[in-house]
Amino acid sequence: MGTPAATTRLVAPATANLPGDVAVAAGRRIGALLPAAALLVVVALPLAVIGLLAMDGDPAWWAHLASTMLPEYALSTVLLCAGVGALTLAMGTGAAWLVTVYRFPGRDVLEWALILPLAMPAYVLAYAYTDFLQFTGPVQTALRQLTGWGWQDYWFPPIHSRGGAVLVLSLALYPYVYVTARAAFLDQAACTTEVARTLGCGPWGAFWRVTLPAARPALVAGVTFVLMETLADFGAVRFFEVPTFTTGIYRAWYAMGSPGTAAQLALVLMSAVLTLVVLERYSRGEASFAAPGMRKHAANATPLRGAPALVALAATATPLLMGFVLPALLLVGMAFGSSDSIPPARLLKLIGTTLALAGCAAALILAMAVTALYAARRGGQVGRALISAATLGYAMPGVVIGVALLVTLGTLDRGLAAIAPGLLVSGSVVALLYAYLVRFFAVAWNPLDAGMARIRGNLEDAARTLGCSPWRLLGRVHLPLLRPSLLGAALLVMVDVLKELPATLMLRPFNVDTLAVEAFLMATQERLDGAALPSLLIVVAGLAPVVLLCRMMAASQALAARAGPASP
Repeated sequence: MGTPAATTRLVAPATANLPGDVAVAAGRRIGALLPAAALLVVVALPLAVIGLLAMDGDPAWWAHLASTMLPEYALSTVLLCAGVGALTLAMGTGAAWLVTVYRFPGRDVLEWALILPLAMPAYVLAYAYTDFLQFTGPVQTALRQLTGWGWQDYWFPPIHSRGGAVLVLSLALYPYVYVTARAAFLDQAACTTEVARTLGCGPWGAFWRVTLPAARPALVAGVTFVLMETLADFGAVRFFEVPTFTTGIYRAWYAMGSPGTAAQLALVLMSAVLTLVVLERYSRGEASFAAPGMRKHAANATPLRGAPALVALAATATPLLMGFVLPALLLVGMAFGSSDSIPPARLLKLIGTTLALAGCAAALILAMAVTALYAARRGGQVGRALISAATLGYAMPGVVIGVALLVTLGTLDRGLAAIAPGLLVSGSVVALLYAYLVRFFAVAWNPLDAGMARIRGNLEDAARTLGCSPWRLLGRVHLPLLRPSLLGAALLVMVDVLKELPATLMLRPFNVDTLAVEAFLMATQERLDGAALPSLLIVVAGLAPVVLLCRMMAASQALAARAGPASP
């Protein structure tokens, strides 16, 4: 008879304190959500400023723009996206299919080397190919020497054109489609292709009727990312004088002196980018027919010999040669043969400034990402939703972020004029770091989120039973286990900051230049030889995350090979 009473005494206090416990838990949940909500506000602020500034724009300027340049901006942007999307889809998908399904000489090297163009920014490709293909370049000079033609005796495709922009952007961006397509082909069940072959489909028939439809969600994701990067590009289209929304925004701000018109153009561009994001996520959500359970399609790769092997080798090597090998050689030749070299003191200052900005940005963004990661961990679905919304800043073109922050921080400076006159905030490094946080937060968040997902929950439970508070748990358990992800995220952020051009060009303090800005300014002054060395340094730095990605792909493939094909 004593046991029920004891049980009652034990249970009653817990029941009595239940509302208080709920209140404490709710308070902790709200406290965990505050960093995520603050981060979302920081990232969403430029969007809100763009919207308010667009509504406050001069209708006369917008009417003039709509009747003159807006149709040209829209048509040129659509044609550019269509060309880049089609070309990257063909190059990336074709190369991924060949290295996955067939074995031929050089395949083992090409399957990882095909992502090397990720280290080559589109504007750097533009500088290299302009020097190579212009009238005074080696190609046309050799053509005239061989034929004896004069400058009016032949036609040569102009590199300074929309076609040239499509070419360099496609060569720089096709690896995004290649990586997603190759992963999709590797994840497909080998039996699906084998069944198609037994039903009479040849290699091409199985590809068109089975392999390609099953990989559609991955291809859509890759092409969507390419289109977002195309819409956001400024350096290449500005150098080639292609009228797009990014160049129009820059022109409206600096040449026309109309922030409202620039904001209206930015709002149109942001609407297009967000539409692509929504369509990609909707397409990904409908991709329930993929079958990742049975892998090792590549283990049954068909060997090729003779002419088919040479064709496959040429088809897969051409994007690599044109997107990385040839431009890198051209940059080396331009840099060492230049008579317009940058003085050593100036070059060291550029390198130091670039590395300092990249390091500060990486430290800031990693700190924000770790805080947000922990907030999402403790905040449940609401916390993850807030952080997911904050990662959309990566979809914002740099020129849009630049316009928004110039207005936002300029307003703040006017408010502080009574205390400290001048460009206290907008004319400082703070503006650049803010822009980098908005633009590249997702770059740090994604690897950290993936690393946190690999940490087993029983480790946290054990630490809590030993008396670890939430923040001690972060410092003593999570951060040590996240060290590889932290290093990878820091590397990715630093290289993206090093390559970033439009926001840096618009927001940098006076007399503060980076390698990307120096290369751009020299190239726009037709000093391509002088722009070669800073461009080459950008490419060398960009190789670091590409090599890291190659090692990750090789490790993943080796792990899958050791595990063997999964059973149905």
